[in-house]
Amino acid sequence: LDDDRYVSIVAQKLIDSFKQPINLKERDIMITISIGISIFPRHGTDTETLLRNADSAMYRAKKEGRNGYRIYSEDLTERAVERLAIEMDLRCALAEQQFQLHFQPQVCMNSGRIVGVEALIRWLHPDEGLLYPNRFISLAEEIGLIEEIGLWVIHSCCQKLVEWKQAGYEDLSMAINISGRQLVDEKFADKVRDIIQETGCEPGSIELEITEGYLIQHPDRTATQCAVLRQIGVHLAIDDFGTGYSSLTYLKQFPISKLKIDYSFVRDILDDHNDQAITRAIIALGNSLDLTVIAEGVENEKQKKFLQAEGCKLAQGYYFARPMSEKALLEYLQKPVHRSDSG
Repeated sequence: LDDDRYVSIVAQKLIDSFKQPINLKERDIMITISIGISIFPRHGTDTETLLRNADSAMYRAKKEGRNGYRIYSEDLTERAVERLAIEMDLRCALAEQQFQLHFQPQVCMNSGRIVGVEALIRWLHPDEGLLYPNRFISLAEEIGLIEEIGLWVIHSCCQKLVEWKQAGYEDLSMAINISGRQLVDEKFADKVRDIIQETGCEPGSIELEITEGYLIQHPDRTATQCAVLRQIGVHLAIDDFGTGYSSLTYLKQFPISKLKIDYSFVRDILDDHNDQAITRAIIALGNSLDLTVIAEGVENEKQKKFLQAEGCKLAQGYYFARPMSEKALLEYLQKPVHRSDSG
C-alpha cells in the first residue's frame, strides 16, 4: 500500500455493499458490517500479531456504533490489556463476593411515603474502590457473566426483602434491573421462581425493570418469559420509557405494570417544551392504560411540582434521596415524611 487512504476506500466499499437488504425467504434482512484493519509491517510482521491487532480495531469499530471501520493504533493494545485485566478481576469478583447493592428510594409524591426502592449494583474493587455499573456491566454482557451476576442480584434482593419484612418494612417493593441477555434465556423465569421459593420472598414485592429495546429484539421469546413471570406474581416495568423504540404494540403484547419516565426528559422539563409534551403523553398513556408511572431523575421542587400536576404519582431522584447503602436506607426509612408537600 502506498497510502492508507486506499485501505479506507476498500473498507467503505465493503460497508456500502451491505447497505441494500438481503432477501431471504421473502424477508428483507439488513446486515451491518464492522471492520478492523492492521497494516504490514507497521502493525505487525507476523500473521498472529496482525490478526490480533485487526481484531482490536474491529471491536473498537463495534463500540463506536458498528457499521464502520477502524485502523489499528497502539492505544488499542493498551486498552485491550486494560480490558483483559478488568475481565479477569470481574471473574474473581463473583467468586469472592465483591459485589454489593445500593438502594434508591421511590417515593409517593402526594404523601412523601417511600413505596419501594431500586436496587443498584456496585463493585467494591480491591484496588480501584467502588465501581459503578457503567464500568463493568457491558463487559459482563460481552463475556457471558451477566446471567450469573444478574441472578446474584435477584437472589440478594429477595433475601433483603424477606429480612426487611421481618424487621417491619412489609410494604416495600424492590425494582431490579435485568439484562436482555437474561430475558431471552428460556429458563430465566424458572430460575426466578426457584429463587423466590428458596428465599421465601413475596413475588408481588419484586419488580423487574426492562429497557424498551430488549423487549423487541426477541419478541416471541421475551413475551413468553414475561408471561410466566407475571403468572409467578412478579411485576414488570419498562425502564427509560420513551428513549427507545417506543412501539405501543408491546404495551398490549407484554404484561407491563409500570412505565418509568427517563431522567433525560425530566432533566430539562421546566424549559424544554418537547420534554414537557413527551412527559405529559407518557403520564396520560400510563394512566389511561391503568399503568403506574414513575419519574426518575427528579432533582428539585419545581420538577416535582410539574410532574405531580400532570398526574405522575411516583418519583425517585436526588431531590428525595441518592442511592445509599442498606444501613443508610434503614435509617432513612425511619424518617416520618420524605419531601412531601406537608414536610
